[in-house]
Amino acid sequence: KPLCLRMHLYLMLNKPKGVVSASEDKNQPTVVDLVPQNLWRKGLFPAGRLDKDTTGFVLITDDGEFAHDILSPKKHIPKTYHALVDGAITERMEADFAKGVRIGEDFTLPASLKKLSSTPQGDWGEVILKEGLYHQIKRMFSHFSINVVELKRIKMGSLDLDENLKMGECRYLTKEEISSICDK
Repeated sequence: KPLCLRMHLYLMLNKPKGVVSASEDKNQPTVVDLVPQNLWRKGLFPAGRLDKDTTGFVLITDDGEFAHDILSPKKHIPKTYHALVDGAITERMEADFAKGVRIGEDFTLPASLKKLSSTPQGDWGEVILKEGLYHQIKRMFSHFSINVVELKRIKMGSLDLDENLKMGECRYLTKEEISSICDK
């Protein structure tokens, strides 16, 4: 029987709420715990983090060099999110995101903010970041006295989250998909 040997493993996971972006945790379920036994291998870890209450695209791999490449601030790999906020997204906010926003001691790199729609709960917006500071999107909106109600990562580089993946499911990435995240 022919065997297919993969030097490294690259998985796309649709992360649900309540799961931490870590390889192991004594008290809470992790994204690695969601990897089915037939895809699991030793050394898997999430390449980047999402907050416990944020959903969407998490890349899980055992390739440390690749993870470093996509997370390195020098590479500026864009990550795209959809955010529901408890207020109105204004043109001024969009302009300020594009310049960078002061969040505590930090000043963010320029980011993209685009209003997508309005609901009774607030506005939906698309945010594109090229860095990943701690709770960055929440802190950027907080600068305008607005809270993030829901947050979902929908894209890394030019690779969209597979809309056929249900919450908690994952699948292998193709060579073409891996290349579309970062020149690998």
